[in-house]
Amino acid sequence: MNCLIVDDEGVSRLVVKDFIERTEGLNFIGEFDNAVDAFREIKNLDVDILFLDIEMPNMTGIELVQILEDLPEVILITGRNDFASEAFDYQLTDYLIKPINYPRFLQAVEKALTNISKGTPKGNLNEDFFIKTDNKIVRINPNDIYFIEALSDYVIINVLDKKFIVHYTMKGLERKLPQNFIRVHRSFIINMRKMEAIEDLNVVMPQKHIPIGASYKNNFMDQLNFL
Repeated sequence: MNCLIVDDEGVSRLVVKDFIERTEGLNFIGEFDNAVDAFREIKNLDVDILFLDIEMPNMTGIELVQILEDLPEVILITGRNDFASEAFDYQLTDYLIKPINYPRFLQAVEKALTNISKGTPKGNLNEDFFIKTDNKIVRINPNDIYFIEALSDYVIINVLDKKFIVHYTMKGLERKLPQNFIRVHRSFIINMRKMEAIEDLNVVMPQKHIPIGASYKNNFMDQLNFL
């Protein structure tokens, strides 16, 4: 699971980074010392668990939570017990009191992993839906989609022989698409009904080989219906 740290205290970031790197199944993907920079860049990152300090200059952790469109699992970090209620007020995963110890860190991570393993129920885009692209409104049949590719804060929907660029997030689409769509890489969602084979950790689609990300491999393989 991809982990990001946002904390203005360097020592705290080092401690959390060390805990992440020593924990199997967690992948450290970056850190920020302020919430403003994190807000600018987080849309370009595939974050599963966000370790977020509350008290930071210019923008607090809670203010960041309030403006993020797609929240990952959020574990708050605070030096004060009286801020712990914020985690519950915003229905966040958990909170850690500084100085952080490893057993308590693992407990919080376990909550996050449990939430992620439950998954978000798939949406109801089983019927045609509409998108805005190039000053047009286009009707899309989900069955015609081959795969979806991330492009900064846009997505490219590959439908038959056409591509549509839409201002949307991968996580947002992942929640809405039906069960036959699955994330196989931080940058790709595929329609499993269109895949032809798996070859050298690539999904073979018509005219496209899509890489399978290490953090998505197990979940993807679990979805396959083997004889």
